[in-house]
Amino acid sequence: MCHYPHLQMRMLKDGGHVTCPTYHTSCDRSGCEPRESDSRSSCTSSCQTTRSGWACFLVWKVQLQQPGPAAMAHFKTEQDDWLIVYLKYLLFVFNFFFWVGGAAVLAVGVWTLVEKSGYLSVLASSTFAASAYILIFAGALVMATGFLGFSAILQEQKGCLSTYFCLLLVIFLVELVAAVLAHVYYQRLSDELKQHLNRTLTKNYGQLGATQITASVDRLQQDFKCCGSNSSADWQRSTYILSQEAEGRRVPDSCCKTVVVLCGRRAHPSNIYKVEGGCLTKLEQFLADHLLLMGAVGIGVACLQICGMVLTCCLHQRLQRHFY
Repeated sequence: MCHYPHLQMRMLKDGGHVTCPTYHTSCDRSGCEPRESDSRSSCTSSCQTTRSGWACFLVWKVQLQQPGPAAMAHFKTEQDDWLIVYLKYLLFVFNFFFWVGGAAVLAVGVWTLVEKSGYLSVLASSTFAASAYILIFAGALVMATGFLGFSAILQEQKGCLSTYFCLLLVIFLVELVAAVLAHVYYQRLSDELKQHLNRTLTKNYGQLGATQITASVDRLQQDFKCCGSNSSADWQRSTYILSQEAEGRRVPDSCCKTVVVLCGRRAHPSNIYKVEGGCLTKLEQFLADHLLLMGAVGIGVACLQICGMVLTCCLHQRLQRHFY
């Protein structure tokens, strides 16, 4: 019997001679020895020995040869590995910008409430504040989701990727709601201010239990350098100005260019702000700019999330094929 590593052999009687055209062997008394190999998945060859006229029928199975099912599966696995790496890089880059966008959304919401909350008391509707709170919630959720996304991408966990996708979808819907609220409120902003601001100045300013409204109006007039809803003449119908508590003031002291006690007694243009359109125009423009900013940030991040959801689905699908 012929012996050679990696060869499977059988003994045939004289005359049993099979030739492999691309593989040749030589035989001596010690057995068969291959001299040349080719790139085939299997090869048969024979050699004749000098003893007893026996022939060695050799079968050599080569695994790394002409593509068979195993080789094709190996190639597909390498292709899937490359696609997974590519998708991971894309999703990682997206997740970074997504996290930055979440920080921006959170910052806009917090800035709107902290820096400009003094104006919210003069508004009849809470839609403006609600939009800011929704953005804060969405921004915080985005940042937390971003950390989950980094973990899911690095560890290639399908469960984390599924959770990441669901959170992206929830945040997408929340930001769309905030953007829609901002847009709707923007459309009716002018009418609300015209109806409510003048009533706030004339009926609520300086009254007991309306300390927050009084502080909001004072800050509004100082920040925007304006006086009254449409003009300083609006204060002549104010309950506060007509009361004894005004101590002879014709306008609140917050209308003065330089605020000192009882400076509102002198309603001269050199002393108080005389702005065309009054505080109504200034506040309307301010709120419109902020609503547009909140809407733009919300819609921008929401659109970015669509790309993230698509990439997450692709990576999840590839990982599922790769492991199963």
